[in-house]
Amino acid sequence: MVEARWNGAVIARSDDTVVVEGNHYFPVDSVDAAFLKPSDKTTICPWKGTAHYHSLHVAGVENTDAAWFYPEPKSAAEEIRGRIAFWKGVKVA
Repeated sequence: MVEARWNGAVIARSDDTVVVEGNHYFPVDSVDAAFLKPSDKTTICPWKGTAHYHSLHVAGVENTDAAWFYPEPKSAAEEIRGRIAFWKGVKVA
């Protein structure tokens, strides 16, 4: 079982993560949506596509753009469709 934790809370938990470039991508239904706030931020990866972001809100603290996902990944990254990854201090283990 892999968990993503930040600011004392379990943000996601799953035994079905996909690891790409060292990042665990969690199935969207394994993420506690109560901690997610949509962001306007996007970035482009040449082989995965356009990433969209969420900020995390836990116990009154915000971690801006700490989660990302690819709603329409390129074919080379199809395995991460419907999955979310974390960074910016989120501990994944």
